[in-house]
Amino acid sequence: MKSKTKNEEEHIGFRPNILCFCCSWCSYAGADLAGVSRFQYPPTIRILRVMCSGRVDPAFILEAFKDGVDGVLVTGCHIGDCHYLKGNEFVKERIERYQKVLKMLGLEKRFRLEWVSASEGKRFSELITEFTEEIKKLGPLIQ
Repeated sequence: MKSKTKNEEEHIGFRPNILCFCCSWCSYAGADLAGVSRFQYPPTIRILRVMCSGRVDPAFILEAFKDGVDGVLVTGCHIGDCHYLKGNEFVKERIERYQKVLKMLGLEKRFRLEWVSASEGKRFSELITEFTEEIKKLGPLIQ
């Protein structure tokens, strides 16, 4: 049995509040498939459906953290499969530049950009479970 670190022991019972921006065409459909298929994942996320991951402004991410969200996920179509041709490539480049800001604020481990297709319900549930565990280890953003 793996022993818990002091930080993990301090956060027993902590249930993260995670915001997930899902593109309407792929990752939202993947989340829906996870639900329809009854794949289990923690009830820690709130999904905000956007037409394209490319429409997620970095200011939205910062605003979510400011409002007390413990973690933020942006999910979109796989590269090359965007319904808006290059929206996911646009958000990938934008987020790569924005990582410096997140690192300066100490939020880089609380944010992820992931690709989930409409047929990847199992992957969506695994992603939420994994990210929730990572955020639990970090503890609440605002204490």
